[in-house]
Amino acid sequence: MMQERDMVNDVINMTKLSLSCYQTAIMECANQQLRNTLQQLRNEAEQFQYQLFQIAQQKGYYTPAPTAKAVDIQQIKSSLSGTHMNMR
Repeated sequence: MMQERDMVNDVINMTKLSLSCYQTAIMECANQQLRNTLQQLRNEAEQFQYQLFQIAQQKGYYTPAPTAKAVDIQQIKSSLSGTHMNMR
C-alpha cells in the first residue's frame, strides 16, 4: 500500500510530465484555438502542481533545492545571454 508521501510525490511527478507534454504540444500547434486551449490547460496544471508542491513542502514530503546565491544567478544569466547572442 502506498503511503501518502509516495502518492503526493507521484502526482507531482506526473504533473511535471504533463506540463512538459503541454509545452511541446503548444510549441508545435498551428491552430490558434487549440493552442489557446492547451495553454489554458497548461496554466491550470501549473497552478495544481504548485498547490500540491506547497502541501508536500508543508508536510515535509518535498524539500526544494536551496536558494541560489546572487553571484551564481548572475553568472548563469551572463552565460545564457552569451549563448543567446551566439545563436543570432
